[in-house]
Amino acid sequence: MRIFGVYNIKGGVGKTATAVNLAYLSAREGYRTLVWDLDPQAAATYYFRIRPRIKGGGRKLLKGKRELDGLVKGTDFENLDLLPADFSYRNMDLVLGEAKKPARQLLRLLRPLSEEFDRIFLDCPPSISLVSENIFRAADALLIPSIPTTLSMRTYQQLLEFLEGHRVKGVNLMPFFSMVDRRKRLHLDIMEHMPIEHPEVLSSHIPYASDVERMGIYRKPVASFAPRSAAEQAYERLWDEVKMRLNDPLARGLGTPRAPANACWASSSPTTASASSVSSIGPWPAWRDV
Repeated sequence: MRIFGVYNIKGGVGKTATAVNLAYLSAREGYRTLVWDLDPQAAATYYFRIRPRIKGGGRKLLKGKRELDGLVKGTDFENLDLLPADFSYRNMDLVLGEAKKPARQLLRLLRPLSEEFDRIFLDCPPSISLVSENIFRAADALLIPSIPTTLSMRTYQQLLEFLEGHRVKGVNLMPFFSMVDRRKRLHLDIMEHMPIEHPEVLSSHIPYASDVERMGIYRKPVASFAPRSAAEQAYERLWDEVKMRLNDPLARGLGTPRAPANACWASSSPTTASASSVSSIGPWPAWRDV
């Protein structure tokens, strides 16, 4: 089982879009994939049309009174499940602080899922806290979307200092640029110079694209409604590079993923979004009854 934390201290940098789209690509390959929406804002949960609610709340979950596998919800996509957000997650730091080994509680909860899932994506809230430290210690890889600005460079340095100061080791850092606007000189300059100082920066990047914003209208991953768009291709390149960085067998043409039985991938019948099509589906689709 691989655990991917999608994280940044800053908000509004594309964390949820990254988690949802890469998880979709993982599931499309036939791997049993779970997204755990740890952000009380519940954006990933919203994209999958599931209510942001955990029976018993986050406290019972973290205290071990509820098993994770009993809270997992299916999505509209084969091999792709969701552990929804809950507004009580806003108090997760306090609950974690009451436990023994508070920085390792998420890893304890995730370990039993190794028999059910091949890959888990943690959609993380924007902060640097005890929840964050749990994610750092649980993840095999930390995907760090960053807008190419000076503030993003500063927050990445803060993250490195935190990891060193708290002796967090073993997590593979994978910063990459998101919401890139090549018309901006600053974006181009930072994309050129930051990898020199930080060679761990991935070469793939995600452009600033309307298709990513339209995820909120369709409430689906980009590849399911815009399968040949620039944004979808960018996420595919990013996912390929992530797998190569982790020496994933699938990226090297090895291993045998599970073939989706009746997967509802939309690549064979792409949907374009004209103004009329958007209005016909409604800007705020209803919750699924789960």
